[in-house]
Amino acid sequence: MPTDRILVHVKTADPISEAGIVAALTSRAEVWIVDEHTLSRETVALIVSHEMDDEALRLLRSVRGKGVQQAVVVVSELDDAGLMVAVEAGVAGLVRRREATADRLVQVISSVHHGAGVVPPDLLGRLLKQVSTVQRQVLTPRGLRFNGLTDREGEVLKLVACGMDTREIAKQLSYSERTVKNVLHDVTNRFHLRNRSHAVAYAIREGLI
Repeated sequence: MPTDRILVHVKTADPISEAGIVAALTSRAEVWIVDEHTLSRETVALIVSHEMDDEALRLLRSVRGKGVQQAVVVVSELDDAGLMVAVEAGVAGLVRRREATADRLVQVISSVHHGAGVVPPDLLGRLLKQVSTVQRQVLTPRGLRFNGLTDREGEVLKLVACGMDTREIAKQLSYSERTVKNVLHDVTNRFHLRNRSHAVAYAIREGLI
């Protein structure tokens, strides 16, 4: 198995579509097609479905259950609702079937493999608008943000990062020391972190603060 190629696993509910896509990609020097027995975290799954529906989610779960983290979905139909389903499912790349040439698929697979997200340009503006609406109408009234931290948690972690101890943070934010300890406990548990130093390092690395 060439180490300089991106590992790709094609998953569809339609064997004919799968065979066609595999044939189109097999000759490409940038990718290496793997079967379901050799999946890993480095593999990019290429899911093909009519739309972003229960069938697409089933195919996605089947590869996620075997360790695959990155996924590109090719769909015939893609509307705003399907776009949000894809985002919620953690899909990193979306391609309409009519635009799914071998060149385009390799381009999107490569972008996703290197950590980028790919959405059809005509839907990007609508996606940003929907995200803004969710933040404004749903998350903000509850003191939440898309990064997974509440405003309070972000404030506490920023002060921990500045070197303050629990007593100093409590005084700065007019909280009780117990509240500060509870906030840090909640963050470390939610993100499976070891201690407050690990929580700060994680938050900085992930751009949460």
